[in-house]
Amino acid sequence: MKIRKHSRQRDAILKNLSSRLDHPTADMIYRELREEYPRISLGTVYRNLNLLAELGQIRKIHCEGGTEHYDYDTSDHCHFVCKHCGGVVDLPLETDHQLNALAAETGIGSVECHALVFYGICSSCQAAAKGTGSRERRFLNMSGNETKNT
Repeated sequence: MKIRKHSRQRDAILKNLSSRLDHPTADMIYRELREEYPRISLGTVYRNLNLLAELGQIRKIHCEGGTEHYDYDTSDHCHFVCKHCGGVVDLPLETDHQLNALAAETGIGSVECHALVFYGICSSCQAAAKGTGSRERRFLNMSGNETKNT
């Protein structure tokens, strides 16, 4: 593996991610870091997040629609993704380590780990939908844009 130089920007990205309980996208991290590092580019944030995930220092969560969220917690745990607002949260479920062995028994190859992601509608979006009282419901996605669901 190629040795990487120390990078203040990479340290800032990791520090930002470690201080969060949400699971931000690269764009969310970029917007926050621009305040302290006005010359940082979105490409730099993406490259460093991908490197940190490759090195196992963070976890990349692939969501529907190609959106990727990042998690500082690399321990085995499950996630829930809201299909309306795009929010990603940790699920307090016990990890079933036998799944790795069961998957390996299929003959697919050696299984090192697994990621379990549940999809649905979060309780906040459900409450917002009930509160509208009309057929047309509006939701805010993670980027702050309003979406409609009829």
